[in-house]
Amino acid sequence: MDRLKVKLINKSHHPAPSYETPEAAGMDVRAFLPDGSVTLRPLQRALIPTGLYMQLPAGYECQIRPRSGLALNHGISIANSPGTVDADYRGEIGIILINLGQDDFTVNDGDRICQMVIKQYSHVEWEAAERLDRTKREDGAFGHTGTL
Repeated sequence: MDRLKVKLINKSHHPAPSYETPEAAGMDVRAFLPDGSVTLRPLQRALIPTGLYMQLPAGYECQIRPRSGLALNHGISIANSPGTVDADYRGEIGIILINLGQDDFTVNDGDRICQMVIKQYSHVEWEAAERLDRTKREDGAFGHTGTL
């Protein structure tokens, strides 16, 4: 498993994002709501501050993903899932939560609201082509292989 050093400024009074288990890919991120809780009505979304600022190395991104327990139990997700924090962004990391459930959901200061995964990426150089290599799938799209 690779280790990567990332500069972090944490203006919240909560711990830095952390892995809950040794083999976890995602770190839990907490809401920073010093002025009070935020309640999301069904289908409502809100930008939830974290108090976190980071400096990723070039060639890396931070992916923001929903927490499975919040999604299953309350219908809480990330509106732009997965969200991306680019390596050259230096502002506060905000999480766009959306309530896809049927009941109001209250986000409190310190609640674990999402997972953060740091990933390496590549830039693409497009190569113009007249045709593509053939495959068994060819142009088969959504559901073309059957439902079982």
